[in-house]
Amino acid sequence: QLVESGGGLVQPGGSLRLSCTASGFIFRHYSVGWLRQAPGTEREGVSCISNNNMTTNYADAEKRRFTISRDNAKNTVYLQMNSLRPEDTGVYYCATDSLGVCPQVRYDDWGQGTQVTVAS
Repeated sequence: QLVESGGGLVQPGGSLRLSCTASGFIFRHYSVGWLRQAPGTEREGVSCISNNNMTTNYADAEKRRFTISRDNAKNTVYLQMNSLRPEDTGVYYCATDSLGVCPQVRYDDWGQGTQVTVAS
C-alpha cells in the first residue's frame, strides 16, 4: 500500500514536499516514481528514484526545481518541489516498480494521489 501526502495550495514560487509512504512489502527493493496528472491530460512521469538511489527527472522543467529522495528506514520517498509554477498543478501519484529501476518498466502499486494547486 502506498499513501501520498503533502499536497495543497501554494502560490507561484512557493515550495511543497510530497511524501509517499509504503507498507506491506520490502520497500528498499523497489524503485518509486512520482507521476502527475493535470486536468484533461494523461498521467506523466515527473521523477523517479531507483533501489540504489539513482534519480531521474523526466522533463527539463523539473530538473532544477524538483528533488526526489528516499528514506528506506521510514519506507518513504519524498519529492521536494521548489519554485512552483501554475503548470505544476495536478494530482501527484507515487508508484512502485519491483524491478527497482528508473525509468520504471511497470507499475506494481499506486497511491491514491495528492492534489497540488499552484495559484495566486
